[in-house]
Amino acid sequence: MSWQNYLDEKLNVRRNTPLWRKRQVINHSNGRFLTTISGEKYLNFSGNDYLGISQHADVINAWQQGANEYGVGSGGSGHITGFTQAHMQLEQHLADWLGYDNALLFSSGYSANQGVISALLEKEDIIIADKLCHASLMEAAALSPATLWRFLHNSPDSLSQRLNKTSANKILVVTEGVFSMDGDQAPLRETALISQKHHAWLMVDDAHGIGVLGKQGQGSCDDVGIKPELLVVTFGKAFGVSGAAVLCNKPTAEFFEQYARHLIYSTSMPPAQAVALNSALNVIKQADSEREYLQQLIYTFRQGVASLPIKLLPSQTAIQPVIIGDEQLCQTLSDYLQSKGLWVKAIFPPTVPPQSARLRITLTTRHHLSDIKLLIETLHAFFSQNR
Repeated sequence: MSWQNYLDEKLNVRRNTPLWRKRQVINHSNGRFLTTISGEKYLNFSGNDYLGISQHADVINAWQQGANEYGVGSGGSGHITGFTQAHMQLEQHLADWLGYDNALLFSSGYSANQGVISALLEKEDIIIADKLCHASLMEAAALSPATLWRFLHNSPDSLSQRLNKTSANKILVVTEGVFSMDGDQAPLRETALISQKHHAWLMVDDAHGIGVLGKQGQGSCDDVGIKPELLVVTFGKAFGVSGAAVLCNKPTAEFFEQYARHLIYSTSMPPAQAVALNSALNVIKQADSEREYLQQLIYTFRQGVASLPIKLLPSQTAIQPVIIGDEQLCQTLSDYLQSKGLWVKAIFPPTVPPQSARLRITLTTRHHLSDIKLLIETLHAFFSQNR
């Protein structure tokens, strides 16, 4: 089979199905509304900027000031010329805030997860990961020389059973703080205790918990009083920017500096971005009222849709998945909401498990209470018309 025939065959399998992915050009977004390139304006319920920090004046000004001082790019890997005072200050700020010896900056959460797992694991090692871990974690585990086992989602018993079956010297347990498609929180305290009992290291990806959970927004682990050996935090959600960091002790950080290829061979993030992230961290630490407001929006939404003939997952976070199941109906509902000025994208397998197509509704502090009520009323109207 030629390359062209292979591509045509693969594309034809997916074309004209709800699974066909298509990027849409956004002309402007302020966190609450987005406008497409053709001029349509929508209330945005699909973004991850949970605290609206991408629009915060202090953070925008910090990036501009950083660009004036450093330019718009780092110009190299952090191991060559790309590690500036701005990067160092951000790493120290993050480490102090989260109670670790070190923080190491990566260009993305995907890169951080890949870098950690590819550097740490060898052939005789075992990775035991929650079944619903993010694609970046699962791909890194699958590509590593270690053996990958998966435990049932958020099940300490399943994790214990897996750990009881291995005598490997090096075991890495991997989970998330808040799961990106279900919005639920991992039983981190139990997971940490079980991992310690078996002398396994725990790695927590807290992309969707950092900034919105715990005191000062210190995340899922702080919220339940644990400190995993490896904590990954990303900056594309509550921080409102992009990039990621890995928190760990000093020997582990030194190990990654020597062996993590994603850290060594990637151009570091622009220094101006690090300046902006430092400012975003200051905003997050003082955002208790915003976190309380977000909880109010979450409560209002959940109460408002409780009577609908839908499966609403038990999420108390900004991610509120509405499970539809049928892919065509899910797309029809998404299209209906868009026709009413509400941007709520449908999520299909393989991003989520089979028969669990859903609307992944996300709430942010940029939303008004009236926006949530409009979304609730529109969902009720759809199901009234489609009984």
